[in-house]
Amino acid sequence: MKKFMPEGCLINTKENQTALMSKAGLKDAYYSKRILEARAVMCDKDHNLHVDLGIMKGIIPRDEGAVGISEGSVRDIAIISRVNKPVCFRISGFQEDTAGNTYALLSRRQVQQDCIDEYISRMRPGDIIDAKVTHMESFGVFADIGAGISALMPIDSISVSRIPHPSVRFSPGDDIKAVVRQRDSENRITLSFKELLGTWEQNAESFSPGETVPGIIRSVEKYGIFVELKPNLAGLAEYVPDVKPGQHASVYIKSLIPERMKIKLIIVDSFDAEYPRSDIEYFVEEGHIDRWIYSPEKCEKVIETEFSDEERDLMGA
Repeated sequence: MKKFMPEGCLINTKENQTALMSKAGLKDAYYSKRILEARAVMCDKDHNLHVDLGIMKGIIPRDEGAVGISEGSVRDIAIISRVNKPVCFRISGFQEDTAGNTYALLSRRQVQQDCIDEYISRMRPGDIIDAKVTHMESFGVFADIGAGISALMPIDSISVSRIPHPSVRFSPGDDIKAVVRQRDSENRITLSFKELLGTWEQNAESFSPGETVPGIIRSVEKYGIFVELKPNLAGLAEYVPDVKPGQHASVYIKSLIPERMKIKLIIVDSFDAEYPRSDIEYFVEEGHIDRWIYSPEKCEKVIETEFSDEERDLMGA
């Protein structure tokens, strides 16, 4: 299966930069049908995208801006939003403007169609792929999975520990790994992330009773306070007043109970703070997952994700 990378991954490569250094390099890319990347510098009134090729100007006509534009299934914002960002393309020809200057005609749509035909259409639920976060909504994350084609990662697929908004985990532009959760008949992809962040036991190995460790308050209930220790691991602390979701905390670990998938905590202190987000800790980064079991083997409650062509997400079952 040929692999297509998210937009922006090629722009600084030596091969890409060499092609943009000369007319001969651009002609070679044209004849070899090589995929290139460069920065879009303007979208004109007709929604043609102007691209800086260094040695000359490139133009992506509106209908060549993205798959679905000419059919009306994709809105023009998909083109407009690329201004001042890298775009992928193939060179489809060369023309001269009214002043006699040569410019290159480019197609982003061709690259996206090839990405769908040769890459996305062959993805299976459980495949681990590269993605780039593009933007976030309250319900989930949108990520570029290849050639500017977007996929949704629902918020409940981001981590086992519940979060108020995807911005807790990601920022636009983040390069991440993701799991294909589902592919529908129109090759639209839904992503997941939590399966890459380790099981309960893998995460709990970092902690021992008697330690006092950092955490983040995720929810405050009458019966206790849920504190996130890692994205895929949270414990329950005894209730104390004046604690708010989103606060940082220092917590004392009373006990870890694998057979009940529980961590009992005591909040030593809670406070407002702004700390840099920790680097993502992946427990698996490549290949394919058929089944992921989060819960310990001896735990009565089974929490798992089973990937198949008719993907069934059993988290919380």
